[in-house]
Amino acid sequence: MITIDHVLEVMEHIAPVSLAETWDNPGLQVGHREWLVNKIWVALDPTYEVVEKACGENVNLLITHHPLIFHPLRRLDMGNNIGKIIELAIKHRVAILCAHTNLDSASGGLNDMFAERLGLECVTVLSPKGDDQFKLVVYVPKEYEDKVLDAIFESGAGKAERYSSVSFRTEGIGTFRAGVDANPFLGRRGEFTQVPEFRIEVLVARKDLSQVTMALTAVHPYEEVVYDVYAISGKGSGDGLGRIGELDEGISLGRFSERIKRIFGLSTVKVAGNLEHSVKRIAVCTGSGRGLLGDFLSSDAEVLVSGDLGYHDGQRVVNAGKGLIDIGHFASEHLVVRGLVKRLKETLSAKEYLVEVASYQDECDCFQYV
Repeated sequence: MITIDHVLEVMEHIAPVSLAETWDNPGLQVGHREWLVNKIWVALDPTYEVVEKACGENVNLLITHHPLIFHPLRRLDMGNNIGKIIELAIKHRVAILCAHTNLDSASGGLNDMFAERLGLECVTVLSPKGDDQFKLVVYVPKEYEDKVLDAIFESGAGKAERYSSVSFRTEGIGTFRAGVDANPFLGRRGEFTQVPEFRIEVLVARKDLSQVTMALTAVHPYEEVVYDVYAISGKGSGDGLGRIGELDEGISLGRFSERIKRIFGLSTVKVAGNLEHSVKRIAVCTGSGRGLLGDFLSSDAEVLVSGDLGYHDGQRVVNAGKGLIDIGHFASEHLVVRGLVKRLKETLSAKEYLVEVASYQDECDCFQYV
């Protein structure tokens, strides 16, 4: 039987919660980890209409990009919109799970889907997540090094691009004097003790750091485990907001804008910049791109494709001799629905989890262009 907890593990693999922005609120928002799951829907927003239809179609889990609960609730009022949605979901045992900026930043996530949709090549991260990789250093008494290494490898440490169980160790002497309230594994209280130890070094990804250190402390024989964690600058994992890529050949900003309209089925887009200017290096950011405007302007990209951009943003871009194409928040993010359905089906199938996954098809932009 597949539970919400099983799906949470899968989603953590696709979009680790650790990648979310500090102001965000991803994860399980309504429901219980032990609820059974047979049918999953994916949608952009957890609106009352979407949840109501999910209830009518015997959906057990609704996964959305935007959170239902963005800010802490002071009260749960069943008379307001959020309260009504929560009441309806609980009544029909429909859990609601959100993957927001963690899915934006994740390698293979929404921004990569956007870049792929535009046909971009040689894609890199526009605003990389700082310090994606860490070096974990721990000191282990001799004859316990293999037990500790096995535990931290199993929990995710020591992974390189094409290798696993990667580590380095050096032998030395550790010293300590146990206090009167201590319960030392080796030596005696009050005595100066010297112990043959190994210094073990492994790489750990940010998303695995917490579980690795928990596994380490669980098996390490010492009462107080001494370990260090160092951020490794420049050791990126492909995670971060926005992407930069290249078109196969240069095209005018005007023609590129027309191409985007066809790709996303839009009647209009908002463009700033010289329409005759040739562009090839393209930056993208799903949702609202205003926060990455500085990253774009300092990059070698010639045009930014995003949503929720304003007049003064356009002025900054034009003054810098670059281009901006605003396709709207909805259009830049709605592709997450089909993209996430595809990723979920692949990952669930690989684990032999028999769960139906489908996209909710009836969402539309709340804005109308007249």
